[in-house]
Amino acid sequence: MNRNYVFAAAMAIALGATAASAQGHWVPGHWDWAGGRPGDARAYDLRGPGARMLFPELRDTPRGRAFVLRNFDERRDGFITPREARAANRAFAEAVPDRRGFDWAVVDSGPPSPPPYVSTGRPIPWDRGAMRDYHFRDTPEGARMTLQEDVLFQTDSAVLRPHAIDKLQALAGYLRDNAGVRVAIDGYTDSRGSDAHNQTLSERRADSVRDAFDQMGVTEARFRVRGHGENDPVATNDTPDGMRLNRRVEVTLLGRRAREFQ
Repeated sequence: MNRNYVFAAAMAIALGATAASAQGHWVPGHWDWAGGRPGDARAYDLRGPGARMLFPELRDTPRGRAFVLRNFDERRDGFITPREARAANRAFAEAVPDRRGFDWAVVDSGPPSPPPYVSTGRPIPWDRGAMRDYHFRDTPEGARMTLQEDVLFQTDSAVLRPHAIDKLQALAGYLRDNAGVRVAIDGYTDSRGSDAHNQTLSERRADSVRDAFDQMGVTEARFRVRGHGENDPVATNDTPDGMRLNRRVEVTLLGRRAREFQ
């Protein structure tokens, strides 16, 4: 099997069933590999703590830097965070399983022909019944579901419980099957602890949920992830039951309506 075919097959399997972001718009079926070619006037400079974490193929070549900035630079300012670097490395490793002697000409050559199981296979349809069980509600931003802390995390921890992934599987299936849907993930805490601690914990929890979707094949660039600390409580913080309700992660399918999942 030649290297072009290996690359094409890996691209189709790892990336073909999802959509990828290219400067804020969605390109079905592949990442945006176009920048950094000879004649491209853009410098594609990288900075930030994530830049040094990138694979050399991404960090040290114009094509690699363009791939990172076109697909993973969420702020579009050239400042690469560790999370963005990990996502870029992961996508590149999936598309190019064997980096030894990698040549960017492999990207440009394209597949000689797709493997039969890619050209004839279809993703498993999303589970409408399981999506209904999330009890989405309408908000100005879109259809929103709430996941309580005790479903996802141990108290005061951002590490997902062993069965938390199972709770997210149906939503991940929907997102894989509906490649254009953008997602907001917002973390919240109760009022115990300092403001700084609560803010950090809410951010880490939102990031953990986003990481879980990434592990299930939902491309990271689709997410807006925020932590709100103890702000915006949905119940009183004066009772244990109220604090439990305030410790939550909200997932919003931007622009969608709850009736789509009823």
